[in-house]
Amino acid sequence: MSDTSPENRLRLFNSLNRQLEKFVPIHAGEARVYTCGPTVYNYQHIGNMRAYVFADTLGRVLSYKGYKLTHVVNITDVGHLTSDADAGDDKMEKAAAREGKSAWDIARYYQQVFERDLDRLNVRKPAHPRATDYVESMIEWGEQIEDKHCYRLESGLYFDVTTVPDYGRLARAATDAEDGEREGRIDEVEGKRNAADFAIWRTTPPGETRQMEWDSPWGKGAPGWHLECSVMSAELLGHPFDIHTGGIDHREIHHPNEIAQNQAHNCSADSAARIWMHNNFLIDRSKSELGKMSKSSGEFLTLQTLVDRGYHPLAFRMMCLQAHYRSELEFSWEGLDAALTRLKRMIQRLEKLAQDERWFHPSKAWLPTSMAESKIEVFHNAISDDLNTSKALVILEDMISLKKLDINLGRYLVEQMDVVLGLDLFNLSRADLRIRPKSATITEAEIEDALARRKAARAEKDFATSDAIRDELAAKGVEVMDGDPLGWEWKLGD
Repeated sequence: MSDTSPENRLRLFNSLNRQLEKFVPIHAGEARVYTCGPTVYNYQHIGNMRAYVFADTLGRVLSYKGYKLTHVVNITDVGHLTSDADAGDDKMEKAAAREGKSAWDIARYYQQVFERDLDRLNVRKPAHPRATDYVESMIEWGEQIEDKHCYRLESGLYFDVTTVPDYGRLARAATDAEDGEREGRIDEVEGKRNAADFAIWRTTPPGETRQMEWDSPWGKGAPGWHLECSVMSAELLGHPFDIHTGGIDHREIHHPNEIAQNQAHNCSADSAARIWMHNNFLIDRSKSELGKMSKSSGEFLTLQTLVDRGYHPLAFRMMCLQAHYRSELEFSWEGLDAALTRLKRMIQRLEKLAQDERWFHPSKAWLPTSMAESKIEVFHNAISDDLNTSKALVILEDMISLKKLDINLGRYLVEQMDVVLGLDLFNLSRADLRIRPKSATITEAEIEDALARRKAARAEKDFATSDAIRDELAAKGVEVMDGDPLGWEWKLGD
């Protein structure tokens, strides 16, 4: 399909100029995307996971529109300091000391947990290169830019941000921040020429030994955090490439530093990525006054926390899709309940349609109707308008509920929409969505047996026995849902 066809009218918000612009690939028919991945020193909180649902949705839209997608999500397994700047303890070393393991074991374990969470959120598996596999290339980058753009201190090799044009334009300090203050954290390091200068290489202090350190022209040590993304995107996608994504907090320090490195290495004012996209924060106001979820506070929710409370992971994906990726998303258990209920309604309707044998054996004899064409056109327009998933969800629900649509055509269109939204509708069942909270002691078999006895008692008009069974279940945390319009029959409390 051509880039000018109606299906490819894709407009995305570019953080570089704060404008919507049409997506035009650098390489015809291809889309190359880089997403800042996790630092694997701890569990990822659900605010982190929102970023990967967003990036996955972007990738799905690009694939749906016919582009050959190459998507890289790096794994930061070295070199990230606790301040996100150039001071503080190394996160990998600190986690290793905390858990009594090697830094390498810490990285592999938390990478596995991260990838498991991606699977549970139905995030398609992109390439996951590790930073430690590219250290040699990072040293070469440092050597190539050192003379014109860097200077040495006892603590390492630092990048002088005044040596590149328009440093920090992505953060838009002068126009976007209040009172001239930028978001982000930059700690003082003795000897730095400019406050915004950042480490290309962090030399191991005299008398110390790190578990993760390499020989370099600047002494034994480890690369700065920002360097890995420049090096890995260049090697895996080439410079320039199409789209770079990350959380909005990266817009203030990490990504401007990445752009500066790209400009220095490529001898160009270009930022390397044509479009920079950032998802907003997930807010949990029960945790702090500001509500921004972070691991530094020590209090954060993981995907496993939600599962332990009885929520299917795809209820969280639904919650993310209900809000635009550039909007703050406020987390609450009530909101997650609503997202789960919305997903249940879709599954209930699809299971009803599945009772028709034609649902599984499409005749391919149908022709698109004006109603179907109208719905799919509106869906195309929604996802093409900077990934408007909230509107796309409404269209999907309308399509599922249409009764005057040929069942073969209906299945085809719902499948196409679900490919984009990633809710895995055709592989979910009502039973899948009914997850037992970790605190529950009663088994599902025991619940079903009690409900069968209660149903028999009600059929015999033995309401005393029926009520007794209901009370018995309630005492074990099971709510019997008589009259539930979704037909769920029961649910387990927390």
